[in-house]
Amino acid sequence: MKRALALLSFIAIVGAAGAVPARAAKRPKLMGSITVSAAASLTEAFTKMGAHFQKLNKGTTVTFNFSASSTLAQQIQGGAPADVFASADRANMQELVSGGQVTSEPIDLAANLLTIVVKPGNPKGVESLADLPGVGIVSLCAATAPCGKYAAQALSQDGITLPVDKVTLGQDPKATLAAVATGDADAGIVYVTDARSAGKSVHSVRIPASLNVLAVYPIARLASSRNARLANAWVKYVMSAPGQTRLQSFGFLPAPTAA
Repeated sequence: MKRALALLSFIAIVGAAGAVPARAAKRPKLMGSITVSAAASLTEAFTKMGAHFQKLNKGTTVTFNFSASSTLAQQIQGGAPADVFASADRANMQELVSGGQVTSEPIDLAANLLTIVVKPGNPKGVESLADLPGVGIVSLCAATAPCGKYAAQALSQDGITLPVDKVTLGQDPKATLAAVATGDADAGIVYVTDARSAGKSVHSVRIPASLNVLAVYPIARLASSRNARLANAWVKYVMSAPGQTRLQSFGFLPAPTAA
């Protein structure tokens, strides 16, 4: 009797060991398209990241709308179709949160700093913000754009006032930098990442950390997204280790952590 019970136990153990485990349920494949409205300074980084994301997720399309964050926020408030918003400041993101266009929790994806850009060779010998009042025409972002607000803050905290008739305004940092690169302005203030992407068309003059302003970039899915799953996947990709590595390869800094 004992031998029979032992044999039955052995058979049961062998049967269990040889059983084929049930396959884990596969998550549905990501499909479709989304539109990402993103700050102009994210153009180069997001364009490259979008191509990589689409390669990882065949059958998806990520379309970008790049402009000043303030312009994008107004477009979204006006009903422009978009699935994700990535802003160069928290203020414009908060506008959409307050208006109900963003119902998910925004996440800080990266940070940026300002730099002075001048013509190649730095013919006016600009060494600091203090040199800008006497340099000639200075290109700044429009006052409503985050880069314009950050530049105004940097100048104000250093006690620098620029002559009104010596300032030209660009819609976003790309336009602001282009004014210097094409010779329409003698100097400008843009993000470090924009100066870096411009290559040899401009010369960058570093602004010390004590006089600089940290720009923090939040990202969130929009409540009106028609492909919430893909929109969430894009945000997750941006925040992933590979996404963060790609952002930082373009000169972005890690987002500051909460205290």
